[in-house]
Amino acid sequence: MLHEPICDIEYDMRLVLDTDVVLSGLRSPDGASRILLIAAWEGIIQPLASVATMVEYEAVLKRPEHLNQMGLDANDVEVFLDGFAAICEAVTPHFRYRPSIRDPDDEIFVDVVLNGAAEALVTFNVKDYRSSVTAEEGPGIHAIRPGDVLRRIQWRPSPATLSGFRPRS
Repeated sequence: MLHEPICDIEYDMRLVLDTDVVLSGLRSPDGASRILLIAAWEGIIQPLASVATMVEYEAVLKRPEHLNQMGLDANDVEVFLDGFAAICEAVTPHFRYRPSIRDPDDEIFVDVVLNGAAEALVTFNVKDYRSSVTAEEGPGIHAIRPGDVLRRIQWRPSPATLSGFRPRS
């Protein structure tokens, strides 16, 4: 079930980033997703990930069409993911709630949200994370768009940080 947070998200918020947000952050030099990636590097947000979500990121980011759009090669993606994994809090799913959403391929992100006690899942596909069961039967997760996260925090990267952030070595 989709919930609205009761209060504004604070610094050090625990977030799970859907693959579309990570991809967008690497493709766009100045969008909300890029700012969220920088916020993760600066310690403003605490991203959470599992082995399964990291494998998903790698599989999607290394697709030839995405490498071309990002202007990166496979090695650049590996360097980025190594750095990203280092700043993520590792979550080992000890329980799974099935079915929790319509798309079974995205259950890995729900697993991290629930097992890691994340405040929200950041995604462009909010509707995809609506529960397939009623609130009484299933877990409720907050699914929010990158721009919604930015509206809830005061922090913004400096122009130098924004222009200097590069996902490659």
